[in-house]
Amino acid sequence: MNESAIFRELMEVYKDKVVNTCYGFLHSREDAEDVAQEVFLEVYLSYQRFRGESSIATWIYRIAVNKSLDVCRKRNTQKRIAFFKKLIHIDHINTKEIVQYEDDALTMMENRERTKVLYQALDLIPQNQRIAITLSKFEDLSMREISKVMDTSESAVESLLSRAKVSLKKQLENYYRNNENV
Repeated sequence: MNESAIFRELMEVYKDKVVNTCYGFLHSREDAEDVAQEVFLEVYLSYQRFRGESSIATWIYRIAVNKSLDVCRKRNTQKRIAFFKKLIHIDHINTKEIVQYEDDALTMMENRERTKVLYQALDLIPQNQRIAITLSKFEDLSMREISKVMDTSESAVESLLSRAKVSLKKQLENYYRNNENV
């Protein structure tokens, strides 16, 4: 298989996963897609230098995480738009549909708000915890895969995930305590 065919196959297999990983950090579909393009450009340019010390998936995830973090650093901001903002739209639903599906719309809006709150809370926890929980919960990576992406031990990942859950719980409790009417 030639290099171009390998690259096309990697794109097919990992494109959505890379975009979703980037989106978990950037909270913008357009930015995630832009960074994903940069990721695959680097994969293409660096493929010959891939040493095979980890799986190709781990290598690609590591590039995606690093490039996403670079964009976050450049933005120099703590708060970003909620993770699903661009995914969940109700603007296209007409009035009749809203009346017809009132319960569904209300549920969707409640879920949208919960999602927004969750990702705002994620933005407030330490970066390493956010990376670990994003890779674990949103990308379904194993402890081993996360440890390779983050270049740390599995026990460190377990610790990060445990601390992330505690941090998230604290952030969410604070939010709901301060916004009792939500």
